[in-house]
Amino acid sequence: MSPFTGSAARTQEWEHLGLSLDDGVATVTLARPERLNALTFGAYADLRDLLAQLAREREVRALVLAGEGRGFCSGGDVDTIIGATLAMDTAQLLDFNRMTGQVVRAVRECPFPVIAAVHGVAAGAGAVLALAADFRVADPTARFAFLFTRVGLSGGDMGAAYLLPRVVGLGHATRLLMLGEPVHAAEAERIGLISRLTEEGGADEAAGALARRLAEGPALAHAQTKALLTAELDMPLAAAVELDANTQALLMNGADYAEFHAAFTEKRPPKWQGR
Repeated sequence: MSPFTGSAARTQEWEHLGLSLDDGVATVTLARPERLNALTFGAYADLRDLLAQLAREREVRALVLAGEGRGFCSGGDVDTIIGATLAMDTAQLLDFNRMTGQVVRAVRECPFPVIAAVHGVAAGAGAVLALAADFRVADPTARFAFLFTRVGLSGGDMGAAYLLPRVVGLGHATRLLMLGEPVHAAEAERIGLISRLTEEGGADEAAGALARRLAEGPALAHAQTKALLTAELDMPLAAAVELDANTQALLMNGADYAEFHAAFTEKRPPKWQGR
């Protein structure tokens, strides 16, 4: 995302979202526990806008996305969203579906790694939010369910048909998106959907520790690695290695690359500046 994007002034008024910032680590908590953190129209839009705001301000070097209460996120709220969408015309429905996709794009395109801390249910849009993160840290209670076909819609919602095959392979993705069956933590780890499986109740702490480790590292190198991982998914090899070469040439002119050499020579840990 460009830091020069026009936007509204900074706000702390986010619907059903908690935000804390601590030494370069942002923690965004889905905070509607009485509804298993089900997303409303406003929560979708606020999550999209919050991620864009944090990307512009350049203070965040890693972000944890967590859920308050018994689960991570049960998806879009059945009462407030499905009922309302039945009364919308095609243009309004397209606007809504584009907005939910913009949330996933915001997760993928923000210039810092995102770690989803998953416990309990991650269903529907909640499963896709976790899927869009760079890391998924989960405890044994976690279960993922891509439920879209269960409500008569395409399993390819919010970019799921693009992202999931790239994480778990086409065969597993077809099964998960077609059948909508829950995938519990042990199987999710086996097929690569989980980056790290913790002990029960340990996902938030482990995700926070990973975020701090990332935040203490070379932020610009992390940002460029994330950008290349996304951009090169659909590139031919020749284009990918050319993009890699251009990126490395720019980073080799950066302060962090010079700092690594100085630290190595002086036999001390590097002091990363993120530039």
